[in-house]
Amino acid sequence: MGAPRMRISRVPSRPVRRGEDGALTIDLWLTRDGGFETDLALRLTPAEAEVLHAQLCYALDDTAVSVITPMSKLPDCRKPAVGSQGVHWP
Repeated sequence: MGAPRMRISRVPSRPVRRGEDGALTIDLWLTRDGGFETDLALRLTPAEAEVLHAQLCYALDDTAVSVITPMSKLPDCRKPAVGSQGVHWP
């Protein structure tokens, strides 16, 4: 028998929350072999959340995005900077 297949996913009905200490909390579900195992909470400092945000924007950046989502509907981090001529930072 192989290792159990584990998956972590966001709880779709729960928004990201900011605590009194400024930390951001993302509620997650852990499943094992397709069955619910437990709830988890990912806590990030504001700096960690900013890095994750930048990394997600970079990872999501691709030329097909304008086919799926009109440029007018994209968040600012996904739009090219004025004068950038399409240059993307690594």
